[in-house]
Amino acid sequence: MDNKSEIVSKSNDQSVKSCCADVYQSDWARLLLGDSFHPGGTALTEYLGTLLQLGPGQRVLDVAAGQGTSAIHLAQRFGCTVLGIEYSSLAVERANQAAQTANVAHLVTFEQGDAERLPVPAASFDVVLCECAFCTFPNKAVAASEFRRVLKAGGRVGLSDLTRMGEVPEELQGLLAWIACIADAQPIENYERYLSATGLSIQRVEQHNEALSELVREIQGKLLGTELLVKLKKLHLPDEIDFAQAKTMVKAASTAIQAQRFGYAIVTAELQAETVSMR
Repeated sequence: MDNKSEIVSKSNDQSVKSCCADVYQSDWARLLLGDSFHPGGTALTEYLGTLLQLGPGQRVLDVAAGQGTSAIHLAQRFGCTVLGIEYSSLAVERANQAAQTANVAHLVTFEQGDAERLPVPAASFDVVLCECAFCTFPNKAVAASEFRRVLKAGGRVGLSDLTRMGEVPEELQGLLAWIACIADAQPIENYERYLSATGLSIQRVEQHNEALSELVREIQGKLLGTELLVKLKKLHLPDEIDFAQAKTMVKAASTAIQAQRFGYAIVTAELQAETVSMR
């Protein structure tokens, strides 16, 4: 890659990250997705925390923490200490406020940062968590390497993310689909490969496709309800909101899920002590 191409590529990566971060913090996204921006909500987050054997005294890094719902829930449920890293400074502000309101600010804090350059020291966390966000990272190999870098020996990684079988349909490509975590969803074996390539040992792979189906059904219902409220002038949303485009994408996603072209999975991995000593 020449210097000009590299600059363009980096610029495009930054645009995707910024756009995703901005949309996730919008009233539009909160209306459709609620406080927990991923399939399964806090119930699946708690289940993943159980698989990762969370408990008091453990340090957890929540990458792409959003507005802090998962991090706060994990601290409340398991008593662990959580640092949430989020690209959006507005989300960081809201998440820290939410931790204060939930009376867990002594356990949970949030900082602005990039998943591909985590602003934390090496070997400083017992667990790295990343929910429904890894597939939106432009450079997934670098992000996976960062997960491994910040783990202590014996540390664990937990991913939950969209999966796909075959190619992404044309109507589910583009920036809106990328923001919805669909455009760059990976085959499940790719997630395993990204992690294992860094020296992590895959421990568990589970499919939770029904959680994705349920989320899409909820979004379809909320989308129709929101459109009706806007038409009745009981709700105001930015003029750039394109209901037709959103409905088309959600319908296409629902069809693809029913055809088992998309799913949702959990992958856990461990940094074994012998792996650390070899590096």
